Amino acid sequence: MPTPHIRSARLDDEEELGLLDRAVWSPLHAVMPEPQPPYPPFFSERHPPEDCLVAEAGDRLAGYVHLGFPTPVEANRHVRQIQGLAVGEHTRGRGVGRALVRAAVDEARRRGARRLTLRVLAHNVAARGLYESEGFAVEGILPEEFLLDGKYVDDVLMGHAL
Repeated sequence: MPTPHIRSARLDDEEELGLLDRAVWSPLHAVMPEPQPPYPPFFSERHPPEDCLVAEAGDRLAGYVHLGFPTPVEANRHVRQIQGLAVGEHTRGRGVGRALVRAAVDEARRRGARRLTLRVLAHNVAARGLYESEGFAVEGILPEEFLLDGKYVDDVLMGHAL
């Protein structure tokens, strides 16, 4: 597969992104229950299209990454946060996630951020490895922060200086 094309999301991507998001839902990375109809819109006030980057592979969307602010506090505006990353099953293992992480770093930098942060569940070893290989470091761990499928899971806080 050639390198995916990364671009800003458009409002007309909403349906396909919603389908992708529901298709990749897993307790490996989600703390919210599995989505059920009626499904909420993919884009929201918190996650508008302009804060979402998508990866295109051919004529399909292969994945997305949401960038947002970690808090609504003005003193924290120099920090951006990855608030969602998903790669479709049909393109996993082909560099789409890595391309999206790199694009998120570039976009955060372009928007004037000094840091990019994220949260990842401790048991999501593949995602943690990807983030570490792209320059993110563990900055904290919230032990047993979530109870998922009857097991307590740590929340790992990671950051990348830009």
